[in-house]
Amino acid sequence: MVVHAYILIQTDIGKAADVAKAIADVTGVSLAEDVTGPYDVIVRAEAANVDELGRLVVAKVQNIPGITRTLTCPVVHI
Repeated sequence: MVVHAYILIQTDIGKAADVAKAIADVTGVSLAEDVTGPYDVIVRAEAANVDELGRLVVAKVQNIPGITRTLTCPVVHI
């Protein structure tokens, strides 16, 4: 089973493109794009389970310079 999530990211002013490029290189990230709106970057990530997804977000994504806030939205199939 693979767990998917979208991570909505706010960045420091002018850092969205740099953050998106850095996140795109993280293992487990399948898409990272800088966008306009209330969030600056949208990421699609996947992991083997929820615990691994949490480690991906906390240890790898949130440590990238320029990120000020993240919101992780797990994908749920009903």
